[in-house]
Amino acid sequence: MDFFLDVVLPIPLERLFTYKISEQEAHFLKVGMRVAVPFGKSKIYTALAYNIHQNKPEAYEAKEIYQILDEAPLVNEFQLKHWQWIAQYYMCTLGEVLRSALPSAFLLESETLVLPNKEAVVDEMELRDDEFLVYEALQHQTALKIGEISGIVDKKNVLPLVNRLVQKGVVLQKEELYEQYKPKLVRYVKLGEAYQSEAKLEELLQNLTRAPKQSQVVLSLFQLQAKTKKPIPVADLEKESGSSRAVIKALIDKSILEEYHIQTDRVQYDEDTDNVEGITLNSYQQEAFKAINKSFELNKTALLHGVTSSGKTEVYIKLIEKCLEQGKQALYLLPEIALTSQLINRLRQYFGNKVAIYHSKYSIHERVEVWNNVLANANKAQIVIGARSSLFLPFSNLGLVVVDEEHESSFKQFDPAPRYHARDAAVVLASLHKSCCVLGSATPSIESMDNAKKGKYGYASIKYRFGDVLMPDINLIDIKEATRKKRMKGHFSETLFNAITETLEEGEQIILFQNRRGFSPIIECTTCGHVAQCPNCDVSLTYHQHRDQLRCHYCGHHIASQLSCLACGSHTLDKKGFGTEQIQQELQQLFPDINVGRMDLDTTRGKYAYEKIITAFEQQEMDVLVGTQMVTKGLDFRNVSLVGIMNADSLLNFPDYRAHERSFQMLTQVAGRAGRTKKRGKVLIQTYNPYHQILQQVTTNNYDKMFAEQYYEREQFKYPPLVRIIKLTLKDRDYNKLNDASDWFASSLRNVLGQQILGPEYPPVARIRREYLKNILIKIPRGQSMAQTKNSIKRIEKSFNAISKYKSIRLVYNVDHI
Repeated sequence: MDFFLDVVLPIPLERLFTYKISEQEAHFLKVGMRVAVPFGKSKIYTALAYNIHQNKPEAYEAKEIYQILDEAPLVNEFQLKHWQWIAQYYMCTLGEVLRSALPSAFLLESETLVLPNKEAVVDEMELRDDEFLVYEALQHQTALKIGEISGIVDKKNVLPLVNRLVQKGVVLQKEELYEQYKPKLVRYVKLGEAYQSEAKLEELLQNLTRAPKQSQVVLSLFQLQAKTKKPIPVADLEKESGSSRAVIKALIDKSILEEYHIQTDRVQYDEDTDNVEGITLNSYQQEAFKAINKSFELNKTALLHGVTSSGKTEVYIKLIEKCLEQGKQALYLLPEIALTSQLINRLRQYFGNKVAIYHSKYSIHERVEVWNNVLANANKAQIVIGARSSLFLPFSNLGLVVVDEEHESSFKQFDPAPRYHARDAAVVLASLHKSCCVLGSATPSIESMDNAKKGKYGYASIKYRFGDVLMPDINLIDIKEATRKKRMKGHFSETLFNAITETLEEGEQIILFQNRRGFSPIIECTTCGHVAQCPNCDVSLTYHQHRDQLRCHYCGHHIASQLSCLACGSHTLDKKGFGTEQIQQELQQLFPDINVGRMDLDTTRGKYAYEKIITAFEQQEMDVLVGTQMVTKGLDFRNVSLVGIMNADSLLNFPDYRAHERSFQMLTQVAGRAGRTKKRGKVLIQTYNPYHQILQQVTTNNYDKMFAEQYYEREQFKYPPLVRIIKLTLKDRDYNKLNDASDWFASSLRNVLGQQILGPEYPPVARIRREYLKNILIKIPRGQSMAQTKNSIKRIEKSFNAISKYKSIRLVYNVDHI
C-alpha cells in the first residue's frame, strides 16, 4: 500500500505538491512537521507536512522525500488554519505565508557545493581561464559554494561554468542542506572531581603557592560559588579573578578545573528586576475594565478609546494578569519596534521573566528561541510583545490578544506578500483560539469605530488623562502671515522660537515633529530649474547632509553631493523643502548650548538604536528630540512640556482618501506626548492654512466631529468602511506593454464586475526600481460576496496569464489597501 504526503513549499505557487513516503514515515509524520523535499532538477527545499493520504497524483510521478527534519510538529493546527485564512483573504499563496511566518533559520535550502574530483586526471592546458581559477581554488579548499565561485570569477551567473566543469569531470556537485540555527552554548567551569575532598583541596592550594595567578583563580571560584550558588561561567570567573583565559586553560589542562557547556537563550533578562506591587486602577480605568470584560462575555472584540496618557497600558496589564491567572498565553501587538523597548521595561516590572519579545530587529537565532519557547508553552514566553510578525508564533493556549495603537498604518504589510493587516488578522486569530481581543487607541480608525457603533465590537472609553492632568493646550501658528511679515527664523516661527527658549530655561524637554527624513527633499538649480532625479524611480533625490550625498528613498540609489548643476553646470543650487536633518542643524545654530537628538530611519538602523535614543531622552541627556512619525507613537516621556509640529500641511495635502483621518490621528498622537505629568503641556502647530477643519478638530480634540465628517465623505465617494477595496498593481519594465495589459485587465474586470472599477491609473510615483506601475482599484459594496468577487478576479488572472505577450508582467494584489 503506497502512502503519499501533501506538502506546502515556501514558494509562490498556488497548489500543494505530493511526495511518496514509506509506511513507517507515514506513521511517524504529523501535520506541521518539516520535511526536506527535492523540487525541480536539483533544488532541495524545506516544506511543511500538510496532509498524509493514499491517493496517487495523476498528473505527475511522485518523488520520494529527502528526509524528515523534526521529531515533533513545529507548526500547530491553529496556525495552519490562520495561515489558510490569510492566504485566502489577502489573495496570496500558502507558501508565501509560510515563508513570511517561519523564521528563516527553519527554512533550510540547499546550497550547491562544488567538490574537487579526486580521481580525475586534469589537463590544465585544456581549461579556460575562468575554469582554471575555480580548479586552482579547489586545490586549497575542500569545497566551494556557488556564491563563492561567483566571487572568484567575478560573474553573477556561474551555473554554465560549473556545468562545464562537471562535464569535464574536474568537479563533483553535491546538494547540501544547512541547518542554520545553532544553539548558543556557554562555557562553565567547576572544580575537578579529584579535588572535591577537603584534604586534596588543601594540598592543591599548598602546591599552587608558587603560581599566585592560578591560586587566585581557584579562590575566586570558591567566592563566586558561595555568592551565587549557581554554575560559574568562564567569563565571570575571568572577570572576578582578574586573570586571563590562558591561566584558566592551564588549570583545565591540569584537570584542576573541569569545563562543561550549557545551552542558553541568547536573549536573557536579569532575574532580580524589582517586582512592582499590583496596580490600582482609577475610577475611569475601572469602568473601562468592566466594559471590556462585559464585551468578552458576549464574545465580542472590545475597542478601548482612551485619550492620550489616560492609562490604557494599566488596563491592558490588568487584562493580562487575569489571562495569566487562567493559565493562558497573552499576545501584545505594537505597530513600531520603537515602542517595544519602553513597554518591555514596564511589563517586566509586573510580570518579571514571563515576557518574551519578537520583532525583525532580533537576529535569526533569537527569533528561533522565542518560537521554541512559545511552542513549548514555556514560562518565559507567557506574554509575547511584538510587531506584526509575532501573530505567526505557535500559540497553543492563547487567552488574550491586545492590539495597541490599532489605527496605525504600520500594522499593514506592504511587501512582500502576504500583504496582511495585523489588526484584522489578530481579531481572526483570537476567534480561532476562542480568546479575548482588545483594540486600543486614542484615535481609533474609522473602520473600528464604525464596527463599535454598529455593535459588532464592544466599546469602552476613558475620557480623562490619568491623575486628572489637563489635555495639552494646542495652538495653531499661521506661517504664511509670519513669512510675509518676515518673522521666521529659518523654519521656526517667532512663537515657536520663544516657546522653545522658555521651555529650555525651565529645564524641560521638547519634541519637534517633521514627517520627512534627510536634509532637504529637492536640490534645484535656480538658473535652469533642473532637479536631480533617481535613474530607477520617478522621484527626485533627497539630500542627506551627514553623508553628503543625494539618496533615493525608494530604491536606495545614491550619488555624491553635486557642487554644480548636472544639466547646465551653473553653481546656483538651492535646497528646497526641509527634513529632520535640517531642523536639527537649525536648532544647533539657534541654541548652540543644547543637546539635540534625532529619531528617524537613518538614526535607528542598528539593533539597539531605538533603545539608546529613547533611554538618552528619558534620562534627559537630550534637550530636544527631532523625529519623523516614530516619535508620535505611544511613547511616554515625563519631562516633555512642549511639542512643535513644523509643518502640518505636508500631512493634509496628500493624494489619499485617508489623508485627513491620518493627519488627525498623527497630530493628536504627537500632541499627546506633551505634559503627561502635573504641568499642562503646550503644542504648537505651524501651518499655512490654520482654518482647515482637521486642524480645528485637533485643537479641540474633537474626535466625534472628525469621525462624522469623514464618514459622510466616505459615504458620498464610496470608500471604506462602506465598501471594501482591492488594489491591483501591474508592474513591468516595458511602458507600452504595461498600458496594453492594464487596459485589457480593467476592461475584463468591468465586463464581469460592472462599474465599480477605477483605473487603470498611474500612482503618484509611477516608476520604482526601473519598473513602471499601474493601479486598478476594485470597490466591492458591503452586500456583495467578497469570496465570489475574488474568484472572478482569479479567473480573469488565469486568462491573462495565458496571453504570451503579457508573460513578463507582475500582478500584485493588495486587499483592504491602506
